[in-house]
Order: sequence, then C-alpha cells, then structure tokens
Amino acid sequence: MAGNENAVWRSALALSLGGTLAIGGAAAHAAAIGAPGLDSCTAPFATVLQASGASDARGYWLNRQLLRWPGADAAVAGSFKLYYSASGQLKATAGAPVSGADGVLALTAFNGALPADVAQRFKFIGSGATLTLPAEALAGLGALHTQQLLLVLEAADGSVRDATALQSAGALDDLYAAAAKAGDLGVSVGKAGTAFKLWAPTAQRVAVCTYASGSGKASAITPLRFDSASGIWSAATPADLSGHYYQFVVDVFARNTGLVRNLVTDPYSVSLTTDSKRSYIANLDSAKLKPPGWDNTPLPRKVAAQPDMTVYELHVRDFSINDSTVSAAHRGKYAAFTEAGSNGMQHLAALSRAGMTDIHLLPVYDIGSVPEQGCVTPAPSGAADSDAQQALVAASQARDCYNWGYDPYHYSAPEGSYASDPADGARRIVEFRQMVQALHRTGLRVGMDVVYNHTYIAGQNEKSVLDRVVPGYYHRLDAKGDIERSTCCDNTATEHRMMAKLMIDSAALWARQYKIDSFRFDLMGHQPRAAMEQLQARVDRDTGRHVNLIGEGWNFGEVADGARFVQASQLSLNGSGIGTFSDRARDFVRGGGAGDSGAELFSKQGYINGLVYAPNAHAGQRPASELLHAADMVRAGLAGSLRGYRLTTHDGASKALQDIDYGGQPAGYASAPGEVVNYVENHDNQTLFDINVFKLPLATNGAERARVQMLAAAINAFSQGVAYFHAGFDILRSKSLDRNSFESGDWFNRLDWSYRDNYYGVGLPPAADNGKDYALLRPLLANAAVKPAPADIAFARDAFRDLLAIRASSTLFRLRSAADVQRRLSFSNTGPQQVPTVIVAHLDGAGYPGARYKGITYLINVGLDEQRISVPAQAHKGWRLHPVHSRAGAADPRPAQSARYDAASGSFTVPARSAVVFVD
Repeated sequence: MAGNENAVWRSALALSLGGTLAIGGAAAHAAAIGAPGLDSCTAPFATVLQASGASDARGYWLNRQLLRWPGADAAVAGSFKLYYSASGQLKATAGAPVSGADGVLALTAFNGALPADVAQRFKFIGSGATLTLPAEALAGLGALHTQQLLLVLEAADGSVRDATALQSAGALDDLYAAAAKAGDLGVSVGKAGTAFKLWAPTAQRVAVCTYASGSGKASAITPLRFDSASGIWSAATPADLSGHYYQFVVDVFARNTGLVRNLVTDPYSVSLTTDSKRSYIANLDSAKLKPPGWDNTPLPRKVAAQPDMTVYELHVRDFSINDSTVSAAHRGKYAAFTEAGSNGMQHLAALSRAGMTDIHLLPVYDIGSVPEQGCVTPAPSGAADSDAQQALVAASQARDCYNWGYDPYHYSAPEGSYASDPADGARRIVEFRQMVQALHRTGLRVGMDVVYNHTYIAGQNEKSVLDRVVPGYYHRLDAKGDIERSTCCDNTATEHRMMAKLMIDSAALWARQYKIDSFRFDLMGHQPRAAMEQLQARVDRDTGRHVNLIGEGWNFGEVADGARFVQASQLSLNGSGIGTFSDRARDFVRGGGAGDSGAELFSKQGYINGLVYAPNAHAGQRPASELLHAADMVRAGLAGSLRGYRLTTHDGASKALQDIDYGGQPAGYASAPGEVVNYVENHDNQTLFDINVFKLPLATNGAERARVQMLAAAINAFSQGVAYFHAGFDILRSKSLDRNSFESGDWFNRLDWSYRDNYYGVGLPPAADNGKDYALLRPLLANAAVKPAPADIAFARDAFRDLLAIRASSTLFRLRSAADVQRRLSFSNTGPQQVPTVIVAHLDGAGYPGARYKGITYLINVGLDEQRISVPAQAHKGWRLHPVHSRAGAADPRPAQSARYDAASGSFTVPARSAVVFVD
C-alpha cells in the first residue's frame, strides 16, 4: 500500500505549467523521505524531516485562484511569483534570487470585482495587490498546498524585493468544500469493520498506528489513501478494533518548522487513554458503553421554552471533592453523581424539587491542563489572612488535580481526570453517561459548558492537535500570520468551514450520544452567528428535540463589531433564539465591574448593597441620581433587556430599553426573553458574597448579608429570560475574596453541602490575580465577624429554594415573547417621585397559559427600612401573599408577619431587605 500511496501522491504533484511538469524534485523528495514504518508509532510526538527557514504570512488565499497581498502595490515595477518546494527548502533573501524551489508560478494582477462571498469574508484584510494564478495551474492546486509556498515580489533582475508566506484557509475551504458533507470523520466501527478518516488536505502522507492497549507497542501501521475531492484520508480494516487505541502519523509542512512527521491524536477522538496520549476506538452505540437503563431513562420535561430554564452552574470536582458522604474513590469524579444519598446529591434533589431545571457543568470535555495520573492535592493551612495557603497552591498548580477546564484538548471526548480509571478509554464514556443518567433521574437536565473559541495550545507543541494536522488552518491569524489570542489562548477560526464543522459535529455528538440538554458557549461572540444557527439546526435534527443554546456574547478582540463576520454576540443574535448573558442588570445589582481593583472594589456600590442609601466607609456620598439610574437598569433586567420594552425612567420619560445607555451600548438588546441569560454570579470573578464584603458597610451582620444575597437571587429569579445561578450561591459561597479561581485548587473552590462553612477567610487568595490588593484584603479576611454562621447559610439555602418555587409556580415569571412582556409586565413606583430602593412590578395573567393567577405583584425592597408603596391602580383587588410565603416553614417569616396589602388604597407594605410576592 505504501508504494501505491507514493504513486498517488506523485501523480497529484504534476503541475502543468506551460507544458512542463514540475514533478521531479517533489517526487524525488517523497521517495527519499520514505513512508513511515512501525517505529514511527512509538517515535517522539514530532520529528522534523526537513527544517525550513522562518517567515511571516502576510498574504492571503482568497479562494482557489485568487490571492491578496495587503499593502503591496500591483502597479509597482516588478513581478509577483509563487514559489513552491515539497521539502520546504525555499529561501527568499532581499536582494538575492529565490533558492531551494521545486518550481514557480507567475502571477498576474486581478483587476475585476471579487465574488461577493469572497469580498465579505476578507473585508478585514485591507487593500493591496490582488493576484491570480494561471489557469493551467488550477488542476494541480491540491498538491501545491502540500508544499512550502512563498509569495515573492521580484525586481526586474529576479532578485527578491519582498516575500511572505500565505494564509491558506480561503483556498482550502474552496478546494475541499465537499469535506463539510462528510458524516464519518474520526473512527467508525460497524459490521464492516473499523474505518479511519482524517481531514488533512495539506499532508503529504498519512498513516494510522493501532495499538492493543493505551501504553503498549503498536500492532500495525496502515497508510491512508487521499481523496482529492474532499481532502480526506481514509483506511479501513475488516477487523472490529473496538477497545483498541490509535494515532495518526501525518507528514506535513508547518511554517517556521519545516516538513515534520507528527504523531498525533484524532481531532474527532471520542475517548482517549491517560493524559490523552492515544485515541480510543469505540462504537458509542455499543451496549458495552451504556449503563443499565441508559436508552430508556427519560429526559426531564421541565423546559417547554427557553425562559423556563433555571440553571445551576457546577464544576464536577467542586461538587464532591469535599463531601465526606461520598465514597472516597468517587470524590471529584463523575461517579459521585450516582450516590443519591450523599449530601451533594440531596442538595441537588432539593433544588430540583423547588424548581431548578438544569445543571450546567463546567468543562467536561478532554482538557489539557490537569494531569490525569499522579496529580497532587495540596493540604494548606494557616490563618484567615495568611498568604501561606495560596503559596502552597501556587507551588503545585502545574501538577495539581484542579482547573476549571477552559483548556480544550479534544472537544468530543470526556475528560479523564473525572473518571475512575483514565487509562481505560471505556470508563470515562460509561461514567459520564452514569452521571447524566443520575441527574436526569433527579429531574435535572444536563448542560455542558463548551469552549470552541480556542484550543489549549497550538503550533508544534505536544498537546496541539488541530495545528499538527492542518497547520495554520484551524486558528484565526493576524495580519502577520500569528495566532490571535484575544480569548486568553490560541483562538480558533469557526468562520473556516472545517473548524465550524468540527464544532457542530462535536456538539451534535454530545447531544445525541450523551443526552445533553443544553450548551453554554464560552466567548460565543468570537463565533459567527451563521455557524451557531447551523449548530442549532443540527443538534435539534439529530436529537429530535430542541437543545437549548446560551453563551457569552461579549464583543471584543479582533472580531469586535463585526470586523470579520456577523458575530454570535449580544447585539447580533436578535431573532436567533440563542441566549446571551446580560451584564446590564448584573453590574448594577452588584456594583462596579469585573475589572475593578483597589479602592473601586469598595466605592462602586450596587443596587442591593448600599448605593447612596447605605454608603460604606470608602464610598463617600454619591448623588441620588446614581441610585435612580441603577433602579432603572434593574427594571430593564427584570424586563428581559428587551430592545423595544418601554419603561418610564427616573426622569419621567418613556423610553424603549434600546434607547437607554449602558456604557455606550443599548440597555435593551434582545428581541425575545429567551435570548437573555440573567445572572449576578458565575464561576468568573468574585462570588456575590465576596463582592458584598467589599461593598456592604463593614458592620453588616451575617443575617443581613444573607438577606442581601437573597435580594440578588430574587431579582434574578423574577427577571424575564433564563435564570442562571452559580453553584453555592444559595449557601453564601466564598472563595476567600479570590477574583479568578480557575487554578486556585480545591482549597479556594470548596463547597460545603453540610452547610457549616462557606470558606470565607481561608487565607489570602492567589497572588497572581489578587496580590496587588493584599493590603486591602488582609483586614477583611481577618475580620471573623464577616464570616456567616451556619444559621445564616441555612437561611440563604431555604430562602433560595422558596424563590425557585415562586418562579416555577407561574409562567408569568417566564413569559415567552417580547410582546408578552410588553403587554403583561408593568412597573409602578417609577419616575422622579419614586422610592428608589423599592421595585414594584405587576404581571397580568389573564388568559395566559400556565399563569395560575389572574395577576402577580412583586416588590423588592433593598432598603434598610420597611416601605409602604401606594399603587392606586391596584386598589379594590384580591391581592394575597403568594402561598410560598404563607406556608408553614417559609424561610423568611417576615412577609407573613408584616407584608400587607390595603385594598382601600391599593398600598403594599414590604419589610426591609425583602422580596415579597402577592397573587390575585
């Protein structure tokens, strides 16, 4: 087979250039290198077969024939040429002729109009010389892209004036569009045996190594054959290799490295061995990979429309690593969710009964940042304000068992560190399914936090996968050809056809094979809206049900403001049905912003923690207008941040929310309530308890701190749209003031399902992100009065469940459309004469499916005193306390004791720092 493969490759290299075949050097090089043998299967992860010089990549392939060199002038004297070398030996030194070439193509200026799709796709690259290949070269373009290419501007004497490599995605997407229709990339196991397929259109050779185990020597190496229409390499064997492992050997040219032989795992891996060294061969439909009852376990039916979602965001390891009621072997693992009697599962079951609909798991795909074997767990100790704990955590960060997991290694395989045996590719599949099954049986849908916007690493690094299969294709590059890193890491380019396909195929696999109910997309604004809509259609089609999509629609980086494509961002998703997290009410509820540090942590108070009405020692006296504006922004959030919703603002004007300013953006941006995700805390930044340590007056006692936390919970629960809560929010979770606990270890991320401790004051948080504020943090952490008592934690726990029950009791808190919200939600106590510490809202339930009541009135009093608000329009009605408030055992007895409605005047009395709901 190897000889046939070489013949196929040599034939593809035949570039017809004016009747001359430029094949000799390339074919000779292929023969000299030779096909990989069995020893390649245990070789280092990368072997440089022929080193090349470094170059930038300022040129762009626009499609298969057209090129653009931004900044270059086609009218300048000289000629543009495209040089190629199969061995990567090109050298282009200014003032000297190009050397090391196997051949050259003369380019001509293209003066016509670009095709509309090409012009739109490459609108960001700027003007320059647009060039075209000679027509006779088009037949050999596929082979051309397997070689080193340099675009050169030559002087009349043939010397180099300038030279650059090219970014190839435009050509590859055009040449190999057929690949997008492939439904079986990766490994497939069936009655006919085992088949392997890899999209690697720029590779010179591909083979697959198969292994009987995850650590032993290879049993076989098989060359793959290339399909020139799709760019897919494939091989098949009649044997059923289920339970075996594999890797690909890819000979490919990588810019700035040379011709390299990469031993690499499959981008479409469905499972792996320890530390992702080898991909696992599996048929996910096999009964051996399904827990008992898997196919027949029903999915919870709590969500009829996206606003029904009430989400609890949870990290797998956080959930159980600190829970002594979980068997030791299962702590921190998928299997912990199967222990229904544990404190943690009892907590989730109680949330489910109260009205929680979804558990969203922080990344559970294969991640690159946690050792799956031999990781360590430090055991810090020290005073509440000591830096010893964080020093110990920091010293073991590279070796410990903890990370949030925003480090995608393989998108479609479960993470191995959460499995009981990461060496067994089957265990992580089965145990992941057992986790989902257990949550479904508890009445909770399961969502995944997915990170398709970047990879853990790229280039020729060992834990790089995509870039070692098709170098330079899967990532978004800047004007010099370097990978953009605005997301934190190596940005992927989901505007490229096959990166979008990988994302869509991966999400479809999780939804279909693991019964995932919803997805949360990290930094979704870095992805095209079109790709997200294709993904939505695909997951719905594959599962036969609607899979809910939400994500971070932040607008920043190289794609900001639609620079490269229409983004899946807050302002660009109207009408899509895809939800984005809203920072509008979040910032005004909490106070300040995510980037605050130093004195601003204290001085920028929010609506719930004292802005104007209860200034802390650092805040000074703020103008009353700030509180009035904050109240308007909270109302905007309660109305779902809908563009067209009309609100009477504090100046007495009636404005659509899109006409209210939020830092230069519209306060209202969504077209339907399901397109907004409301939250006041998630895994990012300080927990709400911790932010309130800064913002509440220091003397605030534990009971009051718990009440303030529940004011935020009420605002979130009553807001139109998706309600999103961070795990532990309901038990006053603290991270000891840590602003970014992604690698702060178990110590700073613990949860206590026995409700005795919230882990405030367990040491100064890690210095890397918090050290500059240590002088401010030390006295706060040392103040034992700030730490809540178990009774305060229990109050918050139970009050939160009451709020969930109220939200679940009526669809009026979960209205379906913008028209519903505009018609049925209204606010009283607005305008210049309002009491700004009290929100009063009315929901009209007449004729609305699932409303249960003719109407609902809710009041949220964030102030320090009881308030009586007169609403003449509500006089002579039958308002009474919501049954949750009046039932025995209500968490907060104050509504039943002192909240009142006076029918004669239409006035409502609401206790201090409370949220009270009346029904008619």
